[in-house]
Amino acid sequence: MRASSFCLVPCVVVFLLGLVSAVTDDRQDKQVYVVYMGSLPSRPDYTPMSNHLSILQEVTGESSMEGRLVRSYKRSFNGFAARLTESEREQVAEMEGVVSVFRSKKLQIQTTASWAFMGLKEGKNTKRNLAVESDTIVGVIDTGVWPESESFSGKGFGPPPKKWKGVCSGGKNFTCNNKLIGARDYTGEGTRDSEGHGSHTASTAAGNAVTGTSFFGIGNGTARGGVPAARIAAYKVCTTTGCTTESILSAFDDAIADGVDVISISIGDDNAIPYEKDPIAIGAFHAMAKGILTVNSAGNSGPNPNSVVSVAPWILTVAASTTNREFLTKVVLQNGRTLSGRSVNAFDLKGKNYPLVEGTLGSQAKGKVLVSRYPTISETAVATINVDYKNYASISPRPLSALSQDDFASLLSYVNSTKSPRGTVLKTEAVFNQKSPKVASFSSRGPNTLAVDLLKPDITAPGVEILAAYSPLGSPSLGDQRQVKYSVLSGTSMSCPHVAGVAAYIKTFHPDWSPSLIQSAIMTTAWSMNASETGVASTEFAYGAGHVDPIAALNPGLGYELNKADHIAFLCGLNYTSKTLKLITGEAVTCTGNTLPRNLNYPSMSAKLSGSRSPFTVTFNRTVTNLGTPNSTYNSKIVLNHGSKLSVKISPNVLSMKSVNEKLAFTVTVTGSGLDPKLPSSANLVWSDGTHNVRSPIVIYTSG
Repeated sequence: MRASSFCLVPCVVVFLLGLVSAVTDDRQDKQVYVVYMGSLPSRPDYTPMSNHLSILQEVTGESSMEGRLVRSYKRSFNGFAARLTESEREQVAEMEGVVSVFRSKKLQIQTTASWAFMGLKEGKNTKRNLAVESDTIVGVIDTGVWPESESFSGKGFGPPPKKWKGVCSGGKNFTCNNKLIGARDYTGEGTRDSEGHGSHTASTAAGNAVTGTSFFGIGNGTARGGVPAARIAAYKVCTTTGCTTESILSAFDDAIADGVDVISISIGDDNAIPYEKDPIAIGAFHAMAKGILTVNSAGNSGPNPNSVVSVAPWILTVAASTTNREFLTKVVLQNGRTLSGRSVNAFDLKGKNYPLVEGTLGSQAKGKVLVSRYPTISETAVATINVDYKNYASISPRPLSALSQDDFASLLSYVNSTKSPRGTVLKTEAVFNQKSPKVASFSSRGPNTLAVDLLKPDITAPGVEILAAYSPLGSPSLGDQRQVKYSVLSGTSMSCPHVAGVAAYIKTFHPDWSPSLIQSAIMTTAWSMNASETGVASTEFAYGAGHVDPIAALNPGLGYELNKADHIAFLCGLNYTSKTLKLITGEAVTCTGNTLPRNLNYPSMSAKLSGSRSPFTVTFNRTVTNLGTPNSTYNSKIVLNHGSKLSVKISPNVLSMKSVNEKLAFTVTVTGSGLDPKLPSSANLVWSDGTHNVRSPIVIYTSG
């Protein structure tokens, strides 16, 4: 299993994300295991570290634990990571107080114009609660941070919030400030970002407003986060080889106790992991219990169905989509024709025409422009033109333009029919358009493989061609020797911190809202997304509730609230045993009753049916909380999508709220038959009081 960051650049994570070490038959070979012991005991005489050491000494028979104890979890939950043989692991697993023992793995890591595109305008053009925003702390679990970046400058900031209990432990030559108030390292390298990924995500969520940023003049503008006045705490869990499980759990343990308000983690595995073995799901569960929302990237394995990897209901899962800006690189032919391709090409050939040569070998193209349908970049050619297989622009270490299939065919026709074909590749331009946002092809899709009646991803946000802070030690592209302070990346790693920034923005106006109410506000006020293509890849399984709308999310009208007990009931409905439940919650839990997972009070509704031809009836039970004004009356409306033939009834179909925070229940009954086995049938339920439109997607699908 591999944990990784979800930009289109690899990194490994271990607890919920990670690379599995090779299994060996040598039972004396020591591997790193996470020993999870659940919630911290409340008795005053309990000392976690002493308990962890005594367990290890008892099992190993050694007096010194040097080289054995990797790390100890002692702030927000209980446990430790240690190097154990297989026989020692078996002994530890049987000891009193030990919930589970599992091998540490590695996971992978997964914007000037994007915030304005979403409606959060620059400066005083956006409503802000700056006093509270300055007391808001965004925790970023990633590859670290570049502390000298202007995006993290402490100029103009007062001292850290009084609630802050963290430290600046960034390593050699690393200094925090009143913006970057905390730094912790779990890799042994120090918190300084040598990749660029962590600096990019942190600045996207909460970076300062920095004018005049660009990638060598491309995308010039003001780079800023969603909450520029907020503070940032960086937790480094990833290196070039990935992000380990034990590091991820340690980061959650510390971030929760440090006092962060929102956690952004753009990391994930290649596949969805059972909740009880997923370090992110376990860490986020403890965060949720302490009132902290975790925002996580959906994954970069789209457009394949069943590829979304963040599937827990107590996590806000984010897909990636385009904005109204794209980077275009023109190819100009000597005959005057211009073809528009994609890349982030900072090289200027001054408009000079060069001979065009078709081929696959760069050696054929010295002093010429290589035209190749394969995704190659020639080091000897003046420039390269190939086919765009990605539908987004990425940085090239040499002059490059990637053309659409049709334009590339047209170019080949010109090359093959002209005696001395010549042309040039221009420097990239940022072009703004009126296109609606479209989910990126790489963004992982549902349906959810672990909880089939829970719609994932939850939301989509800008994640394509995002310009944000970077590390001068990181390479902008493979084999690229240039050093940059700001760079362009694409991935659900980039969309995740956008939504984390929105969550922090909402919290500045509603500091008393629970994580579930913030998530509900984001989902129920989202822009509707229209199917841009045919097939399952362009349905709710791509974008969930729709595209995030930060301004509307401040005033959602109604909210779907959840607490820890609701999530436990949801897990009971998935037939989790008390033993398995303890693996996630860290405490003894007994399931009572039989709650269907689809009746979790979630802002979306989804049900998987076993057959496609038979008539069916599905019900969903929901309760909404009045977050608007007293004496409000909400009327229900159903809007069918994608040619759906569902029949949907709401009971009651009118909700009359007399007071703020009042809760009212309703039932949604969906009937139909003859479902398309290849495409979900969906509708939107909208509750409206004339001011608020509280929208929830309803998705019914079948296994065939």
